Amino acid sequence: MHKIAVQAEIDYEVHIGAAWRPYLDSILSSHKKVLIIAPDFIVASGNLADIVKGSEHMLFVAPDGEAQKNYATAEALWNLLGENEFGRTDAVVGIGGGATTDLSGFVAATWLRGIAWYAVPTTLAGMVDAAVGGKTGINTGSGKNLVGSFYSPRSVCADMSWLDTLSDRDFAAGLAEVIKTGYIRDLSILTTLNGADTLAAARKASLELVAKSVAVKASVVSNDFKEGKLREILNFGHTFGHAIEKRSGYALRHGEAVSIGLHFAAMLSEVELGFSSSETEHLAKLLEKFGLPTVLIKGEYQWSELLALMAGDKKSRDGRIRFIGLRVPGEPDWIEAASADTLSATYEKILL
Repeated sequence: MHKIAVQAEIDYEVHIGAAWRPYLDSILSSHKKVLIIAPDFIVASGNLADIVKGSEHMLFVAPDGEAQKNYATAEALWNLLGENEFGRTDAVVGIGGGATTDLSGFVAATWLRGIAWYAVPTTLAGMVDAAVGGKTGINTGSGKNLVGSFYSPRSVCADMSWLDTLSDRDFAAGLAEVIKTGYIRDLSILTTLNGADTLAAARKASLELVAKSVAVKASVVSNDFKEGKLREILNFGHTFGHAIEKRSGYALRHGEAVSIGLHFAAMLSEVELGFSSSETEHLAKLLEKFGLPTVLIKGEYQWSELLALMAGDKKSRDGRIRFIGLRVPGEPDWIEAASADTLSATYEKILL
């Protein structure tokens, strides 16, 4: 088991390879009331209803995926907390993918101006990204994660056994975030994935990949919790990726949209930062090796719509669309003044 420390507004640890059930039992015994938030599949897999039966602890079955990250679900949770008189010494536990931990953290952050919360991510993307770093939030009609807060969990438990429940599609989607982490900071992640010929081989390296990816995020977040600047490097691939994800109606997994966003950002980096075209090709082949998309079908999306979504993204400043790009692998940089013509031409390059 690996323990990785994160220093933010509070200090906490990410327990990688720990068993989730003893971890949950410890939380339940430490608080008089605990609200567990989890989607139906996780509730059934973990027998969560039986765990809270006969106690003051509660279970909320959330909708699946991004459908849970909205005001209606948050309001239902606030009402539940109020009806059951949850106080400042009580807690929330989110068990599920990144959408569940985003929602759980946001509800905990806003109840009584902040009560304890804990994250048990069950997806690869959740383990390496969403559950670590204290970004919590919900989506609105205007975009993804536009309502939220920086509010850290008390701790995180990443039990590798949950990854066995993931489809190949969902595991691959999580790899997009792992690959992102390798390109912005830890090249040894890319070495491991370059040596994995199949998705099954990548699965066997899960513990190493999660530990290294979390270590990168912990280091970045500990030095820039509220995204003054450094933390923005974690958004590599996300400016365009978020636009694609929202325009797809969340039919694409987050990691699938980020994968396309990584390819777009690499191509943009060639023009703006001198990134090598051969490195762009290598990045695309690495993503494609694990079944991740890197291109869009011509006519499937309208550039004007994607451009508007990017302009409205929280990463924009004064109307300028901002990207994280690469000079070389391991050396990210900011792209803040790409022209409209350059952005449009880059878009054309990723159309099939």
